[in-house]
Amino acid sequence: MNEGALPAWAAWLVVLLAVSGAGFSLTGAFGLIRLKTFYERVHAPTLGATLGTALILCGSMLLLSLLEGRLVLRDALIGIFLTVTTPVTLLLLARTAAHRDRYEGNPGAPPEV
Repeated sequence: MNEGALPAWAAWLVVLLAVSGAGFSLTGAFGLIRLKTFYERVHAPTLGATLGTALILCGSMLLLSLLEGRLVLRDALIGIFLTVTTPVTLLLLARTAAHRDRYEGNPGAPPEV
């Protein structure tokens, strides 16, 4: 394969993966805007970011692998890092908000388990 030349099928697949990933991330962002309570809002961006990131990184790894002529997995490190840190961040934010709501006596606070 010539340097910089990408078959049409591969270009379409990369574009499909990237646009699909961006769509999932955008859906998560809309969920952040539309949902009413903090506890509802915290889930939408987390789920959208995780799946969106995975699809975008798959497209990136496919593109780099085809252009370099070998399997390129360095972007998988980004995916692993985001997949591990995003749910942990969600958990810490939700626990902190629940603790604050219970301390302030808000009626919508989740019960302590």
